[in-house]
Amino acid sequence: MASDKSKRPNLILILADDMGFSDIGCFGGEIATPNLDRMAANGLRASQMYNVARCCPSRACLLTGLYPHQAGVGHMTADLGIPAYQGYLNDSCVTLAEALKSAGYRTAMVGKWHVGGAYGRAKSPAEVAGTPGYPTPRQRGFERFFGTLEGAADYYHPQTLMRGEEPVTLGPEDDFYYTEAIGRESCAVVEELAGREEPFFLYMAFTAPHWPLHAREEDIRRYEEAGTYAGGWDATREGRYRRLVEMGLIRDQWEISPRDDEAPDWETVADKTRESLKMAVYAAQVEAMDRAVGQVLDTLRESGAEDNTLLLFLSDNGGCAEELPDGGWVLDYARDTTIDGRPVEIGNGGRSRPGGEDTYMSYGLPWANVSNTPFRLFKHWIHEGGISTPLVAQWKGGIAARGEIIHEPMHFVDVMPTFLELAGAAYPAEYGGRAVRPMQGESFAGAFRGEWRRARPIFWEHEGNCGMRRGRYKLVRKYPGPFELYDIEADRTELRNLAAGLPDVLEEMKRAYAGWAERTEVRDWERILNGM
Repeated sequence: MASDKSKRPNLILILADDMGFSDIGCFGGEIATPNLDRMAANGLRASQMYNVARCCPSRACLLTGLYPHQAGVGHMTADLGIPAYQGYLNDSCVTLAEALKSAGYRTAMVGKWHVGGAYGRAKSPAEVAGTPGYPTPRQRGFERFFGTLEGAADYYHPQTLMRGEEPVTLGPEDDFYYTEAIGRESCAVVEELAGREEPFFLYMAFTAPHWPLHAREEDIRRYEEAGTYAGGWDATREGRYRRLVEMGLIRDQWEISPRDDEAPDWETVADKTRESLKMAVYAAQVEAMDRAVGQVLDTLRESGAEDNTLLLFLSDNGGCAEELPDGGWVLDYARDTTIDGRPVEIGNGGRSRPGGEDTYMSYGLPWANVSNTPFRLFKHWIHEGGISTPLVAQWKGGIAARGEIIHEPMHFVDVMPTFLELAGAAYPAEYGGRAVRPMQGESFAGAFRGEWRRARPIFWEHEGNCGMRRGRYKLVRKYPGPFELYDIEADRTELRNLAAGLPDVLEEMKRAYAGWAERTEVRDWERILNGM
């Protein structure tokens, strides 16, 4: 790629939060996502892009081109007292923003950070943000930042909301909804930077559709009144599977995975109206995110920057099966009262209508099973349901064949080398006087020209769930169970375990995984749990 500044593309990286493989329209979903569908028609989709199964490890990987343990976020944002599990980006990595800024790009971030230490209720961003162990986006290469530092966020009154290095105070008069704010702020970035000589990099990191179920009432009612989910989860999964096959995103030889064992038959559900309403709220959250993406697309077109801007849209993990309790760990994220002082009903056990700021709940395991159609399992695990993300790319001036689907395996670790190649930017051996680990992925820039094939294997580990993908075979373990082996070309829904029939392949891949784990400083999860 030419490094002429006038030809280098602007780069926009859009990340959804806890959204499954089949939620958006151009990946078989019934949710209204016309703007992402427009991106797919104008660009391309990738059917086998993988994330890292959990919010903050995926973000660490995406932003650094390293596996999360190498960047210091091997688990979550809590500091476990081990360098690979310290819970914040370390000094051995360089971020996309830092590398692109060094190459002359302007850099901005809007949305969820979640790679800078744990906050919860105990730590105020005004007191600790920017101190050792709590790096902020501004300290890691982003010239401009508006968003939240912690993970899950109340959409109407998010905790750890910052502009630059300063906390943002909201009042009832602001009528704030986080997804809409991310759209507005991102448009302002594009308006400011599109007319400049230098290209820009914008990281647009939504919290949608991560719990809590918070959405505008008018969006919820469209799905509710249409009865979109009145038929239940089995019918919705079957519709998505059929459309995925028709679109050419999956093969019909891959049978849809059975309904998860923990999801009841829809006919046995006592309160079908409430259950279908939960999914309607989730759908409304996705639609609001799509609308914000559409605003950015419109702003790019109006600014004249659309043709020379590459946009990538991804999700950080599969759908989330967590059922929220009314106390315990969820209290680190939920507020006790609304912004105007009303009590918040926390947890999935309440009876209030979901969607409003006076509730704090999730859509639960059966609907997460729908989000991950046609795959097994969820966020946390590295079976396909936990790690498969839709990838939608638009670059009108750079994608050769519009509307194509790329079936070659890709991984979050590949995004940084891809962006650096397109930017004509070098990956540094050191940054700020400190040595930097080498990138672990490979550029898929050639995919935009129709000429790329994967060369390297892909690896995963999260909470003992681990494995690798090499060619057609995937090694995978659901901790603490045994390793399984699947032929992903023949059986991507992972229904036929080949471990007993292909022992040589199984053992060779286990050795390859063990070597990677040692190089990457992965620790045995049981020893971590036991404080060893």
